[in-house]
Amino acid sequence: MSQKRMSEVGTSQQELDQEQRLFSFKTTQWIWLIFGFVEILIALRVVLKLIGANPASPFAAFIYYVSSIFLSPFAGLVNTPTSGGMVLEISSIIGMLVYALLAWGIERIVWVFFYRPRG
Repeated sequence: MSQKRMSEVGTSQQELDQEQRLFSFKTTQWIWLIFGFVEILIALRVVLKLIGANPASPFAAFIYYVSSIFLSPFAGLVNTPTSGGMVLEISSIIGMLVYALLAWGIERIVWVFFYRPRG
């Protein structure tokens, strides 16, 4: 009887560790998905500005509007070189780097606090 109780406790601890590993894995997937979406929006903005896309186009206007929400902290950080209708938004590229570092940092924090290795 005592042996049976010991195995049940070991199994429940194993299941708890497995649930924590699954939680940390799923959480990091969501973090990368969300920040990946932000990165893609900003990258599209950089490309559209670089090729001189028409800002009156509905697609370009949508991308500019949504990405401006995420780029507002970086507005006016550095000068923006222009040539003709083309614009190189260096502040947007800096924003992409900052968001990538932020995603990596949050992902690491989740792993430190929630990941439980096997064994």
